[in-house]
Amino acid sequence: MAKKNYLKIEYTVTLLVIIAVVLMIIPFDFDNEAQADFISRWQDKYSRLEYMFSVISAHEKEEILKSFQRAKTADEREQLMINLIQPYFRIHKQELPRRYVPKFMNKISVPASSKYYFTDTYSSENGMIVGIKDLDCNNSDEPKFIMMFDINGILPPNTWGKDIYGVNIYESGMEPFGQRIPMKELEKDCSIFGTGLGCSYYYKIGGGFND
Repeated sequence: MAKKNYLKIEYTVTLLVIIAVVLMIIPFDFDNEAQADFISRWQDKYSRLEYMFSVISAHEKEEILKSFQRAKTADEREQLMINLIQPYFRIHKQELPRRYVPKFMNKISVPASSKYYFTDTYSSENGMIVGIKDLDCNNSDEPKFIMMFDINGILPPNTWGKDIYGVNIYESGMEPFGQRIPMKELEKDCSIFGTGLGCSYYYKIGGGFND
């Protein structure tokens, strides 16, 4: 009888250990699967942006630049950018709820003083949030605008490098955040020790993700 009870206890302990291991593995697999989906969707959006710029002929590009130069305010320049993007992303103005608080990958909330804090946001397909910011820069080597793409909108994690990615818009075209960062710095930035901004480029070149 004692032996039978011992076997029963041993079986129960073994079962509990198995359950605990499964519970630890499932969230990890789910997070990885979700992250892989975010990256895939970001790569799709970036390809669409690349296509958008590629279809602008040299003549159209010249006319667009002239239009931006004639614009007198940031609002006018932003509207020109919206008109350019509209056929590809079908965006419309959206005021975000207060609970929407984007974070860097190191879990620090993006402060209102940050270059990467967006007040002008738009809703796009599948609930994606698009942010546009005019940098009002006259240097042709510096970006004129920056854009953010929160792939799954107001749903969490609302974190740069997880579901939020971004691009710099120059007179000559665009590039993802992080493209000009050395690889070692890029790997660190695209981790829990960094901002996650560089992930926009890091994942595009096949970098792995690590929670």
